[in-house]
Amino acid sequence: MVSTFNQPQWLRKALWGFENQLEKNFEIIIADDGSGEETAALIREFQENSKLKITHVWQEDHGFQKTKILNKAIKAAKGEYMIFTDGDCIPRNDLVSTHFGQSRPGCFLSAGYFKLSLELSKKITEDDVISQRCFDAAWLLENGQKKTFKLNKLTSSGLKEDFLNTFTTTSATWDGNNASGWRKDILAINGFDERMQYGGEDREMGERLMNYGIKPLQIRYSTVTLHLDHERGYVKKEMIVKNRAIRKITKKEKRVWTNYGIEQQMNLLHTS
Repeated sequence: MVSTFNQPQWLRKALWGFENQLEKNFEIIIADDGSGEETAALIREFQENSKLKITHVWQEDHGFQKTKILNKAIKAAKGEYMIFTDGDCIPRNDLVSTHFGQSRPGCFLSAGYFKLSLELSKKITEDDVISQRCFDAAWLLENGQKKTFKLNKLTSSGLKEDFLNTFTTTSATWDGNNASGWRKDILAINGFDERMQYGGEDREMGERLMNYGIKPLQIRYSTVTLHLDHERGYVKKEMIVKNRAIRKITKKEKRVWTNYGIEQQMNLLHTS
């Protein structure tokens, strides 16, 4: 599941990442929250020229409605296990294989991302993705990325990976740029709450999954996406305030089901 809105230059880089996955047996559902023709043309280009199996699910632009388009994408998907990421994130070549390999019944996976500067986001080429050098910490530092502890997300494996996953102070949550779970579990809680716009909208679904008894597993040091930088002109303070209020009720009342999810959809589904 790849969500996007009018960022074809970033979506192209994300799709390069999926073209170079070690695991080849997967489909891509692009959950398009109202992008224009440039994005549609890019997707058609990949559908025609790439080996990727891509379905384009689109809705009209009525402001930030990521939760609505993701619910439509869930309905369009054929797979029983779903990995969620965003069109501004380049997946490392082990993303699909790691999620599939570490999936467990009764659990969802909370994986990692590494934020790039805008300058470096623009600089990454297709060859950088094919060679995977853009996931090399030394290469990133040479090209202006600041050195932080979070570089460990790119350098961890084996015992170090297990140690950091186990002892990280960050809770395992459903973060929309790199998380996965079972279709039947997501349907059991009625998917995303469509009242929610920007700000914790992904985590709220994860909180209902946990209320339902689904255990979050921490794999943030096992596989990562590179989060490309961009402006967020669609963010409004009232969105965040509203979302916090909904999440507060979800936690306090230990809600599992939302009345504003997949089942209440009346909108037509546009796919290509």
